[in-house]
Amino acid sequence: MVTETPHALQRHIRNVPDFPKKGIVFRDITTLLQDKTAFHQAINIFYDRYRTESIDKVVSIESRGFIFGSALACRLDAGFVPVRKPKKLPSSTLREEYQLEYGTDALEIHTDAINKGERVLIVDDLIATGGTVIAACNLVRKLGGEIIGLAFLIELTFLRGRDKLKGFDVFSIIKYDSE
Repeated sequence: MVTETPHALQRHIRNVPDFPKKGIVFRDITTLLQDKTAFHQAINIFYDRYRTESIDKVVSIESRGFIFGSALACRLDAGFVPVRKPKKLPSSTLREEYQLEYGTDALEIHTDAINKGERVLIVDDLIATGGTVIAACNLVRKLGGEIIGLAFLIELTFLRGRDKLKGFDVFSIIKYDSE
């Protein structure tokens, strides 16, 4: 398999102007997912970064985060925990509200998803302002999980979400420094 650099992987991301609203450039990962070499390489980059960390659970945020988190959990021989929008999980949950770029929302996790002291990696497709991942971190901490790192395929550095994540090991493969 040809190994692509993070910079080369960026060419697999489609830019969709004015979505979901005027002035926003949506970074569409479906074009990366369709390319088996690029998708495998993204998972391999995450795996290489975390393979020595003894991860117990990979937590991913609905919905695109599930794609990377579940594949990475298999590679790391870890459990997979979905964090979802309200009322999507069938059993007892914890809820955390957060701010989005476009308003407010909430996330939920099953109350039995993480045991106290388990080593957790949180994976999502993109970090923008940081609100979503902070909510996921709060949920993991409430359950007693130890957050080992926060991993993202894409980071929109100009929105400064990383600044809100002081004290966490933050890793992103592809960075966009401007809209």
